[in-house]
Amino acid sequence: MKYSSFYVFGSEESYGYSGADFVRDKDGNAGAIMFCEMAAYAKSRGQTVDQLLDQMFAEFGYFEEKNSSIYFEGAEGADKIARLLESYPNNPPKEIAGSEVTGITDFEKQTIRDVEGDVVPKQKMSIFELADKTRIAVRGSGTEPKIKYYIFAQRRPEREKFTAEQLTKIKSEIGERLEKIWAWIETDGRRRVAQ
Repeated sequence: MKYSSFYVFGSEESYGYSGADFVRDKDGNAGAIMFCEMAAYAKSRGQTVDQLLDQMFAEFGYFEEKNSSIYFEGAEGADKIARLLESYPNNPPKEIAGSEVTGITDFEKQTIRDVEGDVVPKQKMSIFELADKTRIAVRGSGTEPKIKYYIFAQRRPEREKFTAEQLTKIKSEIGERLEKIWAWIETDGRRRVAQ
C-alpha cells in the first residue's frame, strides 16, 4: 500500500469484470464466480442480492450512470466528430441541464496522472464536473462513428444512512436527472455540430 493502491473491483460498459488485482483481463468466469459468492453471502443473511445492494446504497450513497452516444456516419461524420470533440475544451458549457459546470479536465491538453502517479496517455476526452456532483465524460469511439457520453450521478446520505423510503425517492430522482442531462447533452451536441 505504501507504493501502490488497493484494487477492489473493475468493470467496463461491455460488462467485463475483474474482481481482484490478480485478474489481468475482464473475465466472464471470474465475474460469474464473484456474483455467486455475493448471492451466497446475501442468502446467508436472509437477503436477496437487490436487498444487499440497497443496503450498501443506503449506507454509502446511491450511484447510477448512463451511457449514450451521438452517431455521425461517413467521411462527413468523421469531420463532425472531430469538430464536436474539439468544441468541448475550446468552448465549454458554463452549465449543463441547470447545474453549473464547476470543473473541466481536458485529457488532451492537461497532464493527468493516475493514482500511482503515472501519466495518463493524451487523448481527446473531456470530463465535466457539475455543482450537483454529476460528472460527464465525453470521448470519441475508437471503433465506431460516434461520440460517447458517460454520465455519472450520485447522492450520498446527509445523515448516517438513507431510509428505505428516501432511497426509493432518490433512485427515481437520479434516473430522471440522468435522462434530463442526456436530453440537454444531445441537443447541445447537435447544435455545436450545426454551427
